[in-house]
Amino acid sequence: MGEKNLKISIAHLYPKLLNLYGDIGNIITLKKRCEWRYIEVEFENINIGDSIKEHDIYFVGGGQDKQQEEVADELYRQKDFLTEERDRNAVFLGICGGYQLFGHYYQPHNKDRLNGISLMDAYTVAGNTRFIGNVTARTDFLEPQTLVGFENHSGLTFLQGETKPLATVEVGNGNNGKDKTEGGRYKNVFGTYLHGSFLPKNPHFADYMIELALEKRYGEKITLTPLDDKLELDTHKALIHKAY
Repeated sequence: MGEKNLKISIAHLYPKLLNLYGDIGNIITLKKRCEWRYIEVEFENINIGDSIKEHDIYFVGGGQDKQQEEVADELYRQKDFLTEERDRNAVFLGICGGYQLFGHYYQPHNKDRLNGISLMDAYTVAGNTRFIGNVTARTDFLEPQTLVGFENHSGLTFLQGETKPLATVEVGNGNNGKDKTEGGRYKNVFGTYLHGSFLPKNPHFADYMIELALEKRYGEKITLTPLDDKLELDTHKALIHKAY
């Protein structure tokens, strides 16, 4: 199947409220890496009050507690639909606050618990220390194996059951500063604390998401044509050296 005949659809959920630290760069990366291969991209911003239709990729960024509270209520109303989408192998990426809402709940200090949508078996509680700095983590399913980014969070996320870590922390704190895990993954649902933006610094992960989305749409594994990623991967390697 030629790439020029392919198409994927991407939904950016609640960009007006959850868009910290250049999270829009993740959407730009997905769109550009498709367009450079002549893959048609259908794109939609979903904001408070909008209905959600079926897409191949759903992205949720990070935000402050106030914005996260507003989005939590809206996401919870869409929980059944988004769970069905997960089980149809749609691809999800949540960054920081978005990642926390993919779990069962986020418990802030001295505030009501925010219900998550349980796309993965995880929960988050507010910690007393803010984790800030560059992160290098290692996966067991990508090449190159490393993921890099910048964390800035006080939430402590704990994974359970069939939800597995996205990566193992080599530099930084990751999910909770204790168990050396960073991010989570279940089916085609991925969450991470890595900002800055995440996908431009990790083009191999962006391509992995695109391949999963194409497999979901067309029912077969499609290997993407390699792009010239020298600049992106040089930046990736520089960030690893900087972290150490």
